[in-house]
Amino acid sequence: MNLSAFIRDIPDFPKPGILFKDVTPLLASPEAFGFAIARLSGSFATRQIDAIAAAEARGFLFAAPMAIELHKPLVPLRKPGKLPYQTHSFKYDLEYGSAELHMHIDGVGLGAQVLLVDDVLATGGTMAAACKLIESAGGIVVGCAVLIELSFLNGRAHLAGHDVFSLITY
Repeated sequence: MNLSAFIRDIPDFPKPGILFKDVTPLLASPEAFGFAIARLSGSFATRQIDAIAAAEARGFLFAAPMAIELHKPLVPLRKPGKLPYQTHSFKYDLEYGSAELHMHIDGVGLGAQVLLVDDVLATGGTMAAACKLIESAGGIVVGCAVLIELSFLNGRAHLAGHDVFSLITY
C-alpha cells in the first residue's frame, strides 16, 4: 500500500514557508491506518520490548494501537502539569524556545526496554528528549518508530546510537 497517498501537504502551516505533512487522511482510512500500524509494529515484533512510549499528542495516535498489537504497556510522555502522579521530567530546547516532557515515576522500570513512537521525525528534538527522559529514568531505548521522516531536516543525527524506523521518508 502506498501510504504517501494518504498524506496531505498543507502549505504555509503553521507559518509561512512550512509545508505541513497532514496525517489525518491516513487516520480517516481504516485500511491505511491499520496497514501503517501493522508495518510499524511488525518492524519491532521480534525485538525485546517491555513498553511503548510516546510524546503527546499525535504520537499517541500511533503508539496506542501499537501497544495493543504488541501487547505492551503504553507510557505517555506529557507536558508539565498533565500527569496526576509523581513524575520524572526532562527540559529541552526547541528551535524557538524550550519545552519539557514528563513521565510517571512508575512508567518505566530500571532496565526496561522501551520503543518510542511518533507520527513525524522532523528536527529530532522531541524524540531525542524522549530518549533522554527514558534513559534518565533507567530505561533503555530499543528503537524509535515513526510514520514519517523528514530527512532533509536531519533529525536522525540527534538520535545517533538509536535504531530509527520510518515508513515514509521525504
